[in-house]
Amino acid sequence: MPSKDQNPLNPKKLLLSKWTAVKPTHKQKHFLVSKIILPELPEGAIEFVELEAVFNKAVRTIPWRDLKNSAIWLQGWV
Repeated sequence: MPSKDQNPLNPKKLLLSKWTAVKPTHKQKHFLVSKIILPELPEGAIEFVELEAVFNKAVRTIPWRDLKNSAIWLQGWV
């Protein structure tokens, strides 16, 4: 029986999704996926997304799979 992913995410559907950092830094706790970074080759897989902090609009680029790690990110604004 295949193991079911606890937090199935599709990188193509992450745009404008809301996330909460488990350990906020510089008052940055709530984030919005502001951009999906497309691979250079059209057949390549999406690997990165841009997150924008709601507090100060700071932008950071992270591997989208990091959002699956509940020790770092919680889905929604908690």
